Amino acid sequence: MVHDRLERHSTADGDHITLARMGTARPGVPHLLVLHGLEGSLRAKYAHGLLARARTLGWSGDLLLFRSCDGLENSAPRLYHSGETTDLDSVVRRLRQDAPETPLFICGVSLGGNVLLKWLGERGEEAAGLVRRAAAVSVPFDLAAGSRHLERGFSRVYATHFLRTLKPKALTKAARFPGIIDPEAIRRARTFREFDDAATAPLHGFRNAAEYYMRSSSIGFLQAIRVPTLLMSAIDDPFVRNDVLNAVSTIAAESAWLRAEFTPRGGHVGWVEGSILPSGYYMEAFVVDDLSNGITVTV
Repeated sequence: MVHDRLERHSTADGDHITLARMGTARPGVPHLLVLHGLEGSLRAKYAHGLLARARTLGWSGDLLLFRSCDGLENSAPRLYHSGETTDLDSVVRRLRQDAPETPLFICGVSLGGNVLLKWLGERGEEAAGLVRRAAAVSVPFDLAAGSRHLERGFSRVYATHFLRTLKPKALTKAARFPGIIDPEAIRRARTFREFDDAATAPLHGFRNAAEYYMRSSSIGFLQAIRVPTLLMSAIDDPFVRNDVLNAVSTIAAESAWLRAEFTPRGGHVGWVEGSILPSGYYMEAFVVDDLSNGITVTV
């Protein structure tokens, strides 16, 4: 663990979000904000790897733990999802207010990458005044296509794995706020789409999973991004179809702000180094080095 403290901050709707903090922001010294993936936690190895790499460069940093991912039940009648950007927006503005002379960099991984890209697209030119550079790793990009992809073959194992923790969280909401969602529909869910129809959509104001996917997929926001942003994915990622990556590659090629780094292998947030025993993770060093390109630390 590279963080030295946890800070919980109140949200506008009476809930809380948590930051795992590494060091203290200083004028002129970069600060890295990391956003984790679906059902990520304080133990996310890739998040600590990214922050550890940043620390070797003298940076400070934070890991934003999405609602319900800090080990505590959140109090609002909602959770988090791939298109929820209000918490990220509030954290970015808090960081800029507390340390206006500190260059801010953000890396989002998987679901966190989708949240980041959507937020960057939503904010457009405004984001350029808040964030110096960004990186999005193993992003699903097209949530509907990803959901369908994970209903087939071996990929179904991933949905089963995540639903083991997502369903109890949703059932807790159903018990605490009777009538807000149907607990039986949640219990029956066997795929992401079924779960999103039963829980994610009604908890967050969408008519159904289809509307949630349409309004939250980051692929629809890429062209509006105005912050230099690395898109890093592996072609063998079991979460993302190749035709989606091809579409993203075309969008990136036509943008002055996006750079697609799509490797043949790496899986989903993988890129393990070492032929016999793991010796490190290529992604962590690559991303932080890319973010630091052209940065001179002044103390």
